[in-house]
Amino acid sequence: MSARELTRNEKKKIRSLVTGMCANYDEETGLCLPLDTSCYMLTKCWTGAYCRYFEKAVLPLNPALEAALTTESISTELRTCAVCGKAFYPEGRQTYCSSRCKAEGNRKKSRERMRKMREKSKEDCYDLPPGKA
Repeated sequence: MSARELTRNEKKKIRSLVTGMCANYDEETGLCLPLDTSCYMLTKCWTGAYCRYFEKAVLPLNPALEAALTTESISTELRTCAVCGKAFYPEGRQTYCSSRCKAEGNRKKSRERMRKMREKSKEDCYDLPPGKA
C-alpha cells in the first residue's frame, strides 16, 4: 500500500475520534497516557503507520474513515476516458486515453460551446416589425 497525504476532512475526523473516543487520550494534558507524550495521531499527515490502539479500537467506530485509510485505492490511479469509457493510467491531468479520443472530445466541447453561443446571440438580436424588412 502506497502512502498518500491525508485530506483535511480525514484529519478532522481522526482528531474528533482521538479527542472524543480514545481511552488513552488525556483531555487535560493532551497527552497519550501510555507514552506520556503528545498523541501521535493528532499530528498525522500521511497514511501508513497508525497508533495500534487507535487502529484496533477507535478507527472501527467510523467505518467510512477506516475504509478510506486502510484499503488500497486503485480508483485514484485509474481514470475513465470521457469519450470511449476505457480505463487508463493518466499522465498528469490527462482526460482522454488516446489522441483520437482527445480530438473527438475537443470536437464535442467545441460544438456545444458554439451551440450555446448561437443561442445567446439569438436572444440579443433585434427583430424588425413585420412588413419593414
